[in-house]
Amino acid sequence: MAERETRVLTHEDGKKRCPWPGFDPLYVAYHDEEWGVPEYDDRALFEKLILDGFQAGLSWITILRKRDNFRKAFDNFDPEKIARYTPKKVETLLKNEGIIRHRGKIEGTIASAKLYLDIQEHGNFSDYIWSFTDGRVVSKKPKRMTDIPTESIQSQKLSKDLKKRGFKFCGPTIVYAFMQATGIVNDHLVDCFRHEEVKNLERAR
Repeated sequence: MAERETRVLTHEDGKKRCPWPGFDPLYVAYHDEEWGVPEYDDRALFEKLILDGFQAGLSWITILRKRDNFRKAFDNFDPEKIARYTPKKVETLLKNEGIIRHRGKIEGTIASAKLYLDIQEHGNFSDYIWSFTDGRVVSKKPKRMTDIPTESIQSQKLSKDLKKRGFKFCGPTIVYAFMQATGIVNDHLVDCFRHEEVKNLERAR
């Protein structure tokens, strides 16, 4: 039912929230505590970019339920460790039922870790990612889910640059979801209690 809703949902605690998490406790906690919070940590940004790539063709809740398994399987998304993964490690990951067993995405993660390290040689990953919005949060005021696009000019530019560097599974729609998740874009509905809270986080910074 939640997927059909376009405006905020009022929960038992009296708070109004974006409709996409529905009433699933895990999803609601992710919405309340993580989604839309500006992220500047290099490793955390790398993790979310990779997980959004794994999400392609799936729902985010599927990834969220497996996130701890992903972190364990991929050495807490430490790029230096992942960049050294061998073909034998790939085969081990393909047998891990706790993650999404997709060879292309697993091998793409290893390639992305190496590319991440290349970027680190010339600065840091956070500055690179945030440069596509000039280091600022893109804050909008959507009233309903239909007001929110699936991609943007910034996500198109970032996607194009990532692909040019060799990153995989980073189309503009996936990148836009990544930008929403990491707070580069504040797409909480304007009537959602988190909309202003997230804006205040950026103001405080």
